[in-house]
Amino acid sequence: MAETRVKARAPRKESRRKESVFGERFAVFAECLLTGVWIAVACLGVVTYPAAFAAGARHLRRRTAHEGGGWREFAQEFRAAVRGGWIVGLAGWAAAAAVWVDVLAARAGIPGGPFVGAVGIFALIGLAVALLRAAAEWSPGASWRALLADAGRRTVLDPAGSFLVVCGLGVVALSAMFIAPLAVPVLGAVAAAAVAVEERYRHR
Repeated sequence: MAETRVKARAPRKESRRKESVFGERFAVFAECLLTGVWIAVACLGVVTYPAAFAAGARHLRRRTAHEGGGWREFAQEFRAAVRGGWIVGLAGWAAAAAVWVDVLAARAGIPGGPFVGAVGIFALIGLAVALLRAAAEWSPGASWRALLADAGRRTVLDPAGSFLVVCGLGVVALSAMFIAPLAVPVLGAVAAAAVAVEERYRHR
């Protein structure tokens, strides 16, 4: 009888363990969506998107490490990241404008325009990936220039991880096409993808 009771209790413990793991993963997913809303609000400054993703990624790193932190910590780190991050944001918009000019040149039928436009688009995607990977590694006091330089190397040396970040950006674009408001919380998933890619690269 004692052996039967022990066997009966074992599946219950295993079931509770599975439920706790599922609950924790669902909580992280929900935190990603909430962080996406915070990132979207912080991006309203137009040139503040690098700082917004940096603060969001740092918040998610704390969450997965089971450390405390909420909106106040996010706001504090956003203010710290935006001090040098707004220059990066301005440079990003300048790069996007240059690529848009290339695309217009390609549509106008200028010789060599399609090739230049394609190169510009791929370069812009690479810059976006490097920016997200740099934001995932940001910490208070870090230099954006150094972060971007290191992230640029990782973007090239880790094509699989970079492709995963591109997939995250693609999900945001598709969400915006079908249901525009859905792209807001998905921004948190992009930040989480960048954090996961950097963790994967570090363990390698």
